[in-house]
Amino acid sequence: MDKQTEQLNGKIALVTGGTKGIGKAIANKLSSAGATVIVTARKPSEEKSEHHFIAADLTNSDDIVKLTRQLSNEFGTPDILINNVGGTSSPAGGFQMLSDEDWNKDIELNLLASIRLDKAIIPQMLEKKSGAVIHISSLNGKIPLYQSNFSYGVMKSALNAYSKTLANEVAKNGIRVNTVSPGMVRTTAMETFLKGFAESIGKTVEEAAQQIMDGLGGVPLNRLAEPEEIANMVAFLVSDDAGYITGANMLVDGGTYPAV
Repeated sequence: MDKQTEQLNGKIALVTGGTKGIGKAIANKLSSAGATVIVTARKPSEEKSEHHFIAADLTNSDDIVKLTRQLSNEFGTPDILINNVGGTSSPAGGFQMLSDEDWNKDIELNLLASIRLDKAIIPQMLEKKSGAVIHISSLNGKIPLYQSNFSYGVMKSALNAYSKTLANEVAKNGIRVNTVSPGMVRTTAMETFLKGFAESIGKTVEEAAQQIMDGLGGVPLNRLAEPEEIANMVAFLVSDDAGYITGANMLVDGGTYPAV
């Protein structure tokens, strides 16, 4: 067994939204590096999985309490927390299309779910004076896309600020907190989003995808990312190889973000 496959031996990792897409890829990558992986989602995957599963709706405070209790009783304190859960069902078309309910759903899923779970898990890490926390954000948190997903981008921008602030607070206690911001990733969730966006603007899925990429300023690598490419960055950040990295927001976007 090489060094890379051993680097997370003995570590316990919790991955939210870990049954599909980016979350599933992260769970697989951490497991292959030796970690014991627990995934949580509202319901288990229909596919067979090697990972432990705990059902939880992270927009529900009671479910977070139950999740934390079961996790502690069965596995102990996580060494690694991956806040991956997120998404949006809000309509496209700009701010006038968004209801209070749309905003509240995006706040709960894309911001408060991570904040509440951090509040439940990180105190346990503080007792051990070690731990690595990752927040999966989005390039949309740095580049506004008002036509397609206004409220989602605003929440991811807030998550970026929260993650940096939290990192500064807990660093002195040996906890590292970083953010990973993917660009467009080839997942079923992305396919569903593109179909809905395409229908709302009266274009094909391919035209809708191109409009979003154009809104981002183009993707120099000229393709969507694979979930495994996001997982590779996450696995690095939670490893000892990234021991001096905290408070960072790592873009995995094919070169899209235009700033130096």
